[in-house]
Amino acid sequence: MKFFWRGEEMELNEHKALFFPHHRALVIADLHLGKVNHFRRAGIAVPTRANDHNTERLIQLIQSYRPERVIFLGDLFHSHYNEEWEVLGQIRKHFTHVAFELVRGNHDILSERQYERWDIAVHASLLLGTWCLTHDPAEAHTDGCYQLSGHVHPGIRLAGAGKQSLVLPCFWWGQQQGLIPAFGSFTGLAKITPRKGDKVFVVANERVLELMPEPAAV
Repeated sequence: MKFFWRGEEMELNEHKALFFPHHRALVIADLHLGKVNHFRRAGIAVPTRANDHNTERLIQLIQSYRPERVIFLGDLFHSHYNEEWEVLGQIRKHFTHVAFELVRGNHDILSERQYERWDIAVHASLLLGTWCLTHDPAEAHTDGCYQLSGHVHPGIRLAGAGKQSLVLPCFWWGQQQGLIPAFGSFTGLAKITPRKGDKVFVVANERVLELMPEPAAV
């Protein structure tokens, strides 16, 4: 879905990624590569297919959008080194013409050497036009910039007439900052409460749908 917000045109993707055509930048938050392996080492029976699904979607997005930059909004890798980091390295080697950049998150604890191996630039925060990209929305940002973050894994609860409800991942655009959903599998959701004037887009059934605000009471 194409969307225009705070002076920037963008495309919201059903794979929970964001593309800025003007900057030729693909933005992905909270990929959490290696999280499946982390669960399995703890004795939780998570199917390894989830790893393949994450990397397949990443490759598909790069091939589809043909970006000049892929920007990860933190938590690219989940905790300590394992073989999934080498899988990302093979993707990096295939797309040598694309700049891979990481805005460091709380789970990005690998040594600097690992990022250097795969030519991934690491930032504390990153300016993209008049937007400031951070991992944690609580981080300080440059005055006058619109802040875009991950970390929260935003979701919104939708309720039906029969009192049934579900929480779906979403893109949330507030007046001063926006949140994009977690790209990785098995990342969970944190329920948000939009304010008046906010824009919310839910990801459901491989579609991105705008959530319309409730009509004002008469």
